[in-house]
Amino acid sequence: MTHIVVDPVTRIEGHLRIEAEVDGGVVKDAWSSSTMFRGIEIILQGRDPRDAWAFTQRICGVCTTVHAIASIRAVEDAIGAVPPPNARVLRNLIMAAQCVQDHVIHFYHLHALDWVDVVSALSADPAATATLAQSLSDWPESSPTYFAGVKARLKAFVDRGQLGPFGNAYWGHPAYRLPPEANLMAVAHYLAALEWQRDFIKLHAVLGGKNPHLQSFLVGGMATPVDPSSPAALNIHTIAVLQKLIAGARAFVSKVYIPDLLAVASFYKDWAGIGAGVGNYLVYGEYPLTDGANAPRYLPGGVIRGRDLSKVEPFAPEKITEQVTHSWYDYSGGDAAALHPSVGETRPHYTGPKPPYERLDTNAKYSWLKSPRYDGAPMEVGPLARMLVAYASGHAQVKGLVDGALAKLGVGPEALFSTLGRVAARGLETQLLVDKLGDWVDELAGNMDKGDLRIHDSDRWDPSSWPKDCAGAGFHEAPRGALGHWVHVKGGKIAGYQCVVPSTWNAGPRDGQQQPGPYEAALLGTPVADPEQPLEVLRTVHSFDPCMACGVHVVDPKGRELARVQVR
Repeated sequence: MTHIVVDPVTRIEGHLRIEAEVDGGVVKDAWSSSTMFRGIEIILQGRDPRDAWAFTQRICGVCTTVHAIASIRAVEDAIGAVPPPNARVLRNLIMAAQCVQDHVIHFYHLHALDWVDVVSALSADPAATATLAQSLSDWPESSPTYFAGVKARLKAFVDRGQLGPFGNAYWGHPAYRLPPEANLMAVAHYLAALEWQRDFIKLHAVLGGKNPHLQSFLVGGMATPVDPSSPAALNIHTIAVLQKLIAGARAFVSKVYIPDLLAVASFYKDWAGIGAGVGNYLVYGEYPLTDGANAPRYLPGGVIRGRDLSKVEPFAPEKITEQVTHSWYDYSGGDAAALHPSVGETRPHYTGPKPPYERLDTNAKYSWLKSPRYDGAPMEVGPLARMLVAYASGHAQVKGLVDGALAKLGVGPEALFSTLGRVAARGLETQLLVDKLGDWVDELAGNMDKGDLRIHDSDRWDPSSWPKDCAGAGFHEAPRGALGHWVHVKGGKIAGYQCVVPSTWNAGPRDGQQQPGPYEAALLGTPVADPEQPLEVLRTVHSFDPCMACGVHVVDPKGRELARVQVR
């Protein structure tokens, strides 16, 4: 039995430690530990709930908008504010654009190096690479000259002895399978995706003033004016800009990202049988199509248990709890408690070893993440959960995309319950949303044509209109999965606040019943060719797209300055 430690897991947001026992070339047991503390929930105590979104948005620097919308929805639920149609449409555009950009970045810049041997690309024939790329799509930048230029840039990295952005991987590992030409194509598109995402996310700057951390959110609506006759508002010119950005995104996703995904997946079909995990899937639902709390969602909510696609249970918020049996927190009622987030507690108490340490005491507390459970069961959240729930719910567009991808790969629906299934689901969701964005732009233009320029529910802005004591919950399907914020407002101030984030659902430790979290369960049975270079472990962990910064944050309770950065 070999004990392996990956700390830190890189190409993610935040600090994650994975420990595993490997026997006979296979993972027999695994533990997931987040190694920094969350403090945002404490920081929010006593503040104006209308400001909470600005604080919570800083939880993460990758999915920069998701906590803002979850926070705003929680406060709106508490005080009874109802955003008007234009605010709903603007929010849908912002959230879907975030998801599209985030998924493309994940595939190329956070996950591709688990499958692509960059150094191997140096032996590729640019002409053969061009032939391969042209067989997959009619993307215009697929000439031998283009790929020869990328190969020359890559060689310059290697000749300097510094691989730059490609420096962190196990080049030459026996688990890599792509031929040199496929590797060169992937490297070229890695670089192209950097340029593409910078251009596409201008949509956020147009609608939110800046990116990251948009500034146009408001409890009760949005702060971005809509007026076709005003140059200082979203107008017909803005509609044209949005349509152009979306058209460019649609072309890149359909002609580069999806073909690359299917091409890479075709060499790793055995990974459709690896990394299944807990087999339970939770989705809150996202992108309201009409107004009001009970509006239908473009992506439906629901729960799937035991990989049974014949039944989707309705989501019931009251069934969510968090445990701290193996987490560095205390509950006032004892560590055996399972608390609903509406009455949740954030009482940090580190009892682990003093860093650096060789090994976690996994029989005790070993993570800064709590253990969320739904009706007592661990749940996987994220793109795979969303695509499975939509597929099982009969979503026509999702069924078409999923069935088409499965047919091209020559595998059945059971292949979705895997590491490869997560990778594929993320790409299919990207295609689904980039195709839907134009509909919301058309809806916004239609509202302008009708003269409906409302963007905010001003009736509920004044705290004197709120109940003296109220509580609410806000749910959002972030790129990484189901995100929930719970707020208690008393006397116009925040009396309590809790976040349960996607990476807490997926990366959390064992609970009081010793049920492993999704990361821990998904790693069981993973083949490991070389324990000194556990590339296969990274493949499964990265397939979830970890974001530890969303789950835990560094904070100094004495308010001391920890660091200062000066830009010259």
